[in-house]
Amino acid sequence: MTPPRLRPATPDDAAAIRRIYAPFVEETAVSFEADPPTVDEMRDRIESKPPAYPWLVAEGGSGVVGYAYAGRFASRAAYRWAVECSVYVAPDAHRGGVGGALYTGLLDLLARQGYRTAYAGMTVPNEASAGLHSAMGFTPVGTFENAGYKRGSWHDVQWWQRGLGDEATADTGQPAPPRPLPELADAEVAAALTVE
Repeated sequence: MTPPRLRPATPDDAAAIRRIYAPFVEETAVSFEADPPTVDEMRDRIESKPPAYPWLVAEGGSGVVGYAYAGRFASRAAYRWAVECSVYVAPDAHRGGVGGALYTGLLDLLARQGYRTAYAGMTVPNEASAGLHSAMGFTPVGTFENAGYKRGSWHDVQWWQRGLGDEATADTGQPAPPRPLPELADAEVAAALTVE
């Protein structure tokens, strides 16, 4: 299979991203959203994301076949080196390396930005997601029991984490703050998004 091409998501990807995400909302408890966002709502999510947090898409022969993004883990200042990550792949692209490619690119970008730890939460059981996260170096760190009610039952959420890189310190001896994505050199972004 030809590896997917990764690139930063744009608002023009909103319809494709919604197409991938909607079945997870409508048919599963993978997402705890009750209703899938509209195309306009998805466009707003992409447009309003802070520049510190990347959104990526993977393109295959049929267009956008997956997406991944990072966001703030928690709002207090001490958490600014931590991110929460998610990846979604179109059903017809499962087991084709798309999820791994997206996570590889996303985690590489986050490390280059200066983030230290990535977290991912998943509704369990979810063997496919657990397999992907394990393959990407994440390890489970805890389970929130009965965290959400959807589709007629209570669901647990398991949290996984992965380190992203060495600690970089500023002249003050404190960790340097993560850099917004636009501050990375084009060559750094291109290197992170190259799938081999």
